[in-house]
Amino acid sequence: MPQFPKKDIRKITAAELSDFLQQHQEKPFRAKQIEEWLWKKSATNFEAMTNLSAQTRALLAEAFDIHAVTLYKKQVSEDDTIKTAFQLHDKHLIESVLIPADNRMTACVSSQVGCSLTCKFCATGYMARKRNLDPGEIYDQVVEVARQAEAHFDHPLTNIVFMGMGEPLLNYANVLSAIERITSPQGLGWSPKRITVSTAGIAKMIQKLGDDQVKFNLALSLHAANDAKRNEIMPINETNNLKVLAEALRYFYQKTKNKITFEYIVFQEFNDTLQDAEELYRFSKHVPCKINIIEYNPIQEAQFQNTEEDRLDRFCQYLERKGLVVNVRRSRGKDIDAACGQLAVKNQEQATNMAS
Repeated sequence: MPQFPKKDIRKITAAELSDFLQQHQEKPFRAKQIEEWLWKKSATNFEAMTNLSAQTRALLAEAFDIHAVTLYKKQVSEDDTIKTAFQLHDKHLIESVLIPADNRMTACVSSQVGCSLTCKFCATGYMARKRNLDPGEIYDQVVEVARQAEAHFDHPLTNIVFMGMGEPLLNYANVLSAIERITSPQGLGWSPKRITVSTAGIAKMIQKLGDDQVKFNLALSLHAANDAKRNEIMPINETNNLKVLAEALRYFYQKTKNKITFEYIVFQEFNDTLQDAEELYRFSKHVPCKINIIEYNPIQEAQFQNTEEDRLDRFCQYLERKGLVVNVRRSRGKDIDAACGQLAVKNQEQATNMAS
């Protein structure tokens, strides 16, 4: 009999699975079939694995679980943005978002339950970090949001961004393992160029991305290009200041030749002056980059507001005159729990009470 609680089969290696099968007089090639069901066909139960015998499926079900995410709550905005709270096997909630725009369908996925970085403008920052997500839990978000894109828009998912709950580079191994499953020909077969990992700025892990010569895109959530302001809204800057981050980004670019994206939320009367724009321009010169200016979705816990339209226009025009590539990412889902972490934070207590 297996030891309980049963292991999640997606958390063991192919070699461990092969050994298990051989110990139970199963053919070694079954491991490859099972891996294909798990990571290419996205099976969430053993009964779906129809090219395995009933006896083999029963053996797997006795020894293992598949800790697939399940739908907890879905919100559809007037602008067609879909925000989903998924429940994990231990009753924690995470969020994913489907953002339709022109010919793009973007999945915004989470990497942690909560976050430890306490950024002052982010709803997730007011939710303590509970744990890291497993590779399978990250993978499942992509699969489920891709299904939403097909079902609601008859359009395939085109892009994945790690900009949901959590700091991806503080869950480094699991995030990279999930991306490997998403991009592998033995998995979902995505191009890494359609994946962006966004970080609040963990310098040593940015350097590690360079050492690992990753193929996906890197974005830095900057939001202020001087240390005093960045310290105020992003405490991580106190140990990873702009000078240290610039060095790490130069190292990353030297190793990968991947252009960096700087993400910059423009807050009303905080970081939206032409002086702020000049500081952003100066910081941007460290590496080849583009700038994403992001409209802010206000949250109950913080006093920040999105800047006024005329100030936003002046800010962007200043950068464009300096020769920078600037994209304005308009706020989506304003009529639902749009800000990162809002839906999960709002529903977590209810989910926990229902489970107890």
